[in-house]
Amino acid sequence: MAEENEEVVTTFKALGICDQLVEACDKLGWKNPSKIQAEAIPHALDGKDLIGLAQTGSGKTGAFALPILQALLESPQAFFACVLSPTRELAIQISEQFEALGSEIGVKCAVLVGGVDMVQQAINIAKRPHIIVGTPGRLMDHLTNTKGFSLRMLKYLVLDEADRLLNEEFEKTLDEILNVIPRDRKTYLFSATMTKKVKKLQRACLRNPVKIEAASKYSTVDTLKQQYRFVPAKYKDCYLVYILTERSESTSMVFTRTCDATRFLAMVLSNLGLKAIPISGHMTQAKRLGALNLFKSGQYNILVCTDVASRGLDIPSVDMVINYDIPTNSKDYIHRVGRTARAGRSGVAISLVNQYELEWYIQIEKLIGKKLPEYPAEEAEVLLLLERVTEAKRITQGKIKDGIGNKRKKKDDDYVEKDAEKYFGLKDRKSSKKTKRR
Repeated sequence: MAEENEEVVTTFKALGICDQLVEACDKLGWKNPSKIQAEAIPHALDGKDLIGLAQTGSGKTGAFALPILQALLESPQAFFACVLSPTRELAIQISEQFEALGSEIGVKCAVLVGGVDMVQQAINIAKRPHIIVGTPGRLMDHLTNTKGFSLRMLKYLVLDEADRLLNEEFEKTLDEILNVIPRDRKTYLFSATMTKKVKKLQRACLRNPVKIEAASKYSTVDTLKQQYRFVPAKYKDCYLVYILTERSESTSMVFTRTCDATRFLAMVLSNLGLKAIPISGHMTQAKRLGALNLFKSGQYNILVCTDVASRGLDIPSVDMVINYDIPTNSKDYIHRVGRTARAGRSGVAISLVNQYELEWYIQIEKLIGKKLPEYPAEEAEVLLLLERVTEAKRITQGKIKDGIGNKRKKKDDDYVEKDAEKYFGLKDRKSSKKTKRR
């Protein structure tokens, strides 16, 4: 096991990365390796299998992408590496990072995720890319159905957000994939959190792995200010609006438990004049990416989302994370709050806890090993918003009931508001049924 070391190598060149890739890092603004990169890269270059544990936003993608690209330079071939991700958005982001790092050496990537036309993906596969990045279900769809596609010559397998990939949702498909790829390969597991299932997978497909712990088992970064507020369930919406109004200049992510709640809450906030847009698993892939891009571009400063957006997405400008619903799985808290305070920047995470969620919140405090301070707010001041919030909820309920959320307004009053309406639609669930596995 590689233990945490106080001394971090200060340059990528000193880690053994070749000049071409050092130059690519420099162009991306990567002047020095992060802790996980400094500890993982030398072992990867030595040909070791890896289990990498580091907090979200610490540079895990670079820690596996750079050794893979360096090995590809030495022995170029198609279908050289495959990276598996639990979410479509994270898969796309990983591919973009590979292409950015490999831009000078002509690296080709193909993204295989659900919610996108399989024919177009098959065309990309036929171009024989070096790197495949995908979700397990869609990768298996192509391995089964796309003529001439196999990973028999695969040299590297990466499981990113490995704990999520080992959940029941993906476990069977992951076993199928492991059965059709070579045993003689390098395997990397990376995640912010690890579970007991990793030991089971380690026995199945890793050979004498080096375990890199560049963080404590469940940790958050020091630049993250974490707070909670115990609130009556009936006033939770008021507290949310109060916080978002108090920090109206901030870029915020608001986490809810269900897909329906993301849409409802985003509509309520929009009715109150806040620039909010939802993203959830009920939306088509095109709409999810569209919403994400509107948020990343700054057109909207509030993203209301389920845990689909909590893992791995690098949105550098997020100032604040609000847990509107406390996650039932305490480890998801680590991933949620990891959306802010990334790469050395500061950030704020506020959890709104009602009486029904107290037990889950206590588990979070046990996980992170500390009691959080309370977010300061005068209830009387918060409840001044009650009438406006109640009216906004009533209007939203009416729109959903009448199906107005599916239609564009006839009145040509506000371009941005009209643009957002398609993300509040009711048709997404029907569309998503047509897609194959994730």
